[in-house]
Amino acid sequence: MIKRKATRLIKVGKVNIGNNAPISVQSMTKTDTRDVRSTINQIQSLESIGCEIVRLAVPDREAGGSLLEIKKLVSVPLIADIHFDWRIALMAIDAGIDGLRINPGNIGASWKIKEVVSLSRQKGIPIRIGVNAGSLQKDILHKYGHPTPQAIVESAERHMEILQELDFHDFKVSLKASDVMMTIKAYRLFSERHDYPLHIGISEAGPSYTGIIKSSVGLGILLYEGIGDTMRVSLTSSPEEEVRTAFMILRALGLREPSADIISCPTCGRCQVDIKPLARQVEEELKDIKTPIKVAVMGCAVNGPGEAREADLGIACGKGEGFLFKNGKIIKSFKEDDLLKGFLEELSVFKNK
Repeated sequence: MIKRKATRLIKVGKVNIGNNAPISVQSMTKTDTRDVRSTINQIQSLESIGCEIVRLAVPDREAGGSLLEIKKLVSVPLIADIHFDWRIALMAIDAGIDGLRINPGNIGASWKIKEVVSLSRQKGIPIRIGVNAGSLQKDILHKYGHPTPQAIVESAERHMEILQELDFHDFKVSLKASDVMMTIKAYRLFSERHDYPLHIGISEAGPSYTGIIKSSVGLGILLYEGIGDTMRVSLTSSPEEEVRTAFMILRALGLREPSADIISCPTCGRCQVDIKPLARQVEEELKDIKTPIKVAVMGCAVNGPGEAREADLGIACGKGEGFLFKNGKIIKSFKEDDLLKGFLEELSVFKNK
């Protein structure tokens, strides 16, 4: 069993973060926040597949003015991502936002920081300090020569000190880089020194193929070491794919309840049925099923019957045909062209549970 690092408890809307609360899955809208309808549609789509916190970019006052209407029509907690302009942070809080992603050292004069912190405290709004290797302070870069784990942590601590001096501790921290090992080392170092909750992610991880691999390796290692209270998989892809990938990582480590799980044959020269399109279609049918179900799609008589027998629902193929297993027993056989249809008919029983 994974032993989680003990961290402080904060709340983002209805979601508990830290203090051994379940690791929450976060994504970020990829719409223009000023386009209210498109943004609401994307948030509702994310919420429908289980996303627990959604972050929105708020680059200007026009985008800030959209938050009130957006907040009225969604129920998932929202975090406003704001840089430099303290007035937009105040707008977001007044609009009912559930959290701020804002680095206090980038806001400017101390009185501006005090105003943001004062209103955050009054409204119970937590802050995320988000440090990225690509945007470290110039003097820190000069000190270390280039981004390093130590530089990332020092940057975070500098922002933290501003809030701590104002006796504000309702915050979490992220320390991201696109380099997997740099990210891991930064989070390890921070976790040794502090007990503030951590939002984990690999920054700018890349398109789906590259990004999923980098995120799975980096976040998987951190989570296995007990580090992380919220997480985002950052992909150059749809936010829905980010959320599905995050849940798959958590479930693979036993940190979330299991849902639909597919086992499929990698195929080889023994395979006499075209398994690849069949497995892809089965995976598509399973992607949003929350009922715990194990499905096997297997291509030959060597491992196929055994894997299919151990699954809730399984296909084991022979030459141009396949057998459908349910709860360990063969219930039907189908010609290759009818396999998917027969499988989907049985799957519908599980989907409707």
